[in-house]
Amino acid sequence: MSRPRPVYLIDFACYKPADELKVSKAEFIDLARKSGKFDEDSLAFQSRLLAKSGIGDESYMPRCVFEPGTNCATMKEGRAEASAAMFAALDELFDKCRVRPKDVGVLVVNCSLFNPTPSLSAMIVNHYKMRGNILSYNLGGMGCSAGVIAVDLARDMLQASGAGLAVVVSTEAVSFTWYAGKRRSMLIPNAFFRAGCAAVLLSNRRRDFHRAKYQLEHIVRTHKGADDRSFRSVYQEEDEQRIKGLSISRDLVEVGGHALKTNITTLGPLVLPFSEQILFFAGVLFRHLFPSKTSAPPPPSADGDASAAAPYIPDFKRAFEHFCMHAASRDVLEHLQGNLGLRDGDLEASRAALHRFGNTSSSSIWYELAYLEAKGRVRRGDRVWQLAFGSGFKCNSAVWRAVRRVRRPARSPWLDCVEQYPARMNA
Repeated sequence: MSRPRPVYLIDFACYKPADELKVSKAEFIDLARKSGKFDEDSLAFQSRLLAKSGIGDESYMPRCVFEPGTNCATMKEGRAEASAAMFAALDELFDKCRVRPKDVGVLVVNCSLFNPTPSLSAMIVNHYKMRGNILSYNLGGMGCSAGVIAVDLARDMLQASGAGLAVVVSTEAVSFTWYAGKRRSMLIPNAFFRAGCAAVLLSNRRRDFHRAKYQLEHIVRTHKGADDRSFRSVYQEEDEQRIKGLSISRDLVEVGGHALKTNITTLGPLVLPFSEQILFFAGVLFRHLFPSKTSAPPPPSADGDASAAAPYIPDFKRAFEHFCMHAASRDVLEHLQGNLGLRDGDLEASRAALHRFGNTSSSSIWYELAYLEAKGRVRRGDRVWQLAFGSGFKCNSAVWRAVRRVRRPARSPWLDCVEQYPARMNA
């Protein structure tokens, strides 16, 4: 009786914007030039970023960011963008799950950069006329990993309150990340972030087991905010002309690597088979006892292989059948693949989501899971690892187990194009 109830994921929905919001890479630069907000050097820099970003020509952006002579980071534009995304995803979720909004006991909304008053969670309560005793929470400023944090909070609230049903909404307002200045570190988000939103329905009612898709097994959260370099790696500030934007540090990949190592050190014992745990912790113990031998570059072995002295990387393919890694950029995914020893096929969902929808911030891991479902790859007992990085700096993991075979959904943002992947992103 003292054991916490399991938390089930009944279903989720991902927002697919209207076709008129599609922006190709060439059109992005053309519209940015016509807006008159950038000089040629800034346009050339963004063009180079787009060329190597891994984003295709069908991602979505609000058109207000390209309007000449206007400030798109207004409350009116932010509310319009957020409400369109959130309400579309929630309408689909409630319809798919046949749940009334008044049945929801816990609501958690995360959006990093747009935090109006009343809050986004209050906007949802007002729009759907939810019940007066709903436990609503609004998470702001927590970056692209906030979706996992929101699931963690919803799980805790379900256990503490016995509310039964919880809804998690993960979104971002692209218009509030748009930067119209010249500082290159602040132009990076322009090239990568795109419109997106995901709504997830969770339950801790045992009677919902038979209609649930997944059961939540583990959440592991890592926070490196005590380190100044990590804290400032993703930082919202103003440039010399007092233009607000999101600055991305050169240290981001290195900082993310350190956060990832800490996260998998905690996650490993929870998910890895015993043989992998022994090898992994032997490596951890060796680095602890002999730090001088591991801090320097590994010497080449007798046969010329410099990797012989490298620390052991656990084989996470023995712990998970599916990987949903935050689709931040092509470079980030390549570093993740190398650090974790994954195959190209393991990151197919992440690369496909990046190519089709771009970096949709905290909702990207749900577009990736939707891709796996649209491909019909999730079977009963399969384990899914969702990994996301966020400002602060944070690295968060969620582990799900499929409680039944997940059939190809009738409604998905991928249905009109899933058969074209992975060929399209390799073209």
